[in-house]
Amino acid sequence: MMQKRSGALQKSLSLILAALMLLLSACEGIPITGQGDQATIRVGSKDFTEQFLIGEMYALVLENAGFKVERKLNLGGTPVAQQALLSNEIDLYPEYTGTGLLTVLKQPVSSDREEVFNTVHDMYLEQFNLVWLEPSPMNNTQALAMTREGAAKYGIKTISDMVAVADQLVMAGPPEFQEREDGLPGLKAAYGDFNLREYRAVDPGLRYQALTEGESDVVVAFGTDGEIAAFDLVLLEDDKGLFPPYQVAPVVRQDVLEANPEIETALNTLAPVLTDEVMRELNYEVSGNQREPADVAREFLTEQGLIE
Repeated sequence: MMQKRSGALQKSLSLILAALMLLLSACEGIPITGQGDQATIRVGSKDFTEQFLIGEMYALVLENAGFKVERKLNLGGTPVAQQALLSNEIDLYPEYTGTGLLTVLKQPVSSDREEVFNTVHDMYLEQFNLVWLEPSPMNNTQALAMTREGAAKYGIKTISDMVAVADQLVMAGPPEFQEREDGLPGLKAAYGDFNLREYRAVDPGLRYQALTEGESDVVVAFGTDGEIAAFDLVLLEDDKGLFPPYQVAPVVRQDVLEANPEIETALNTLAPVLTDEVMRELNYEVSGNQREPADVAREFLTEQGLIE
């Protein structure tokens, strides 16, 4: 009789243990979050100056709101950051609307800010269970820039003006600009076929050096590059509206946002202050003045009264 009871007890314990194992397995991958200061939010970023700054600002604002934050900055390019969200390695990171539209969703180019944001917002939610929060007014779109002297020499104010004398000009920019649909192929589709004197593919960090040292006449720029203001460069008007908007916004895992709705409130307070002028200045503090992104971010947020 005792042996039967013992066997039955062991069987019951085994069933309970098996049930617990199934429960733990089912819970695996679900973020451990809570409310306020009990939640840990994993903030990521891509691998360049502006992303370091904005990722750090997201982290600081969330900490100020009572969240614990684990920083996973400098992940890599867009595919790496996007996959980190999908595989539950991070909870949010700053992304650009144009990048979401073209690189992630593979949608046609559009220059309409509202249309682009609505497209990425709806399709990310439907396809990935990811939520776009409020975008900032800043627009880190691709652009073409020249020195004031160079623009005056050739009488260039718009991209159409540049195309008219393209065979006299050397353009410097990243290698991928030669292939992107909003790069040289897109320019030729929108502005008519043209041939540069030379396209000089350079490391992104050497673009402005090539321009200021006279090795190129035009540089592939981004709207919030700090060097634009620092070197008093001229941004050529995109008079045919080729380049899509690249507004930055937090992209957040839907399950994390539902568990911690205060994330949206905290990050939306930051969004309006990130303008083109602000980001150019902050970017140059890092890229030009060699300051640490974390120091620049904290100083700026403190001055704005967004953190204590």
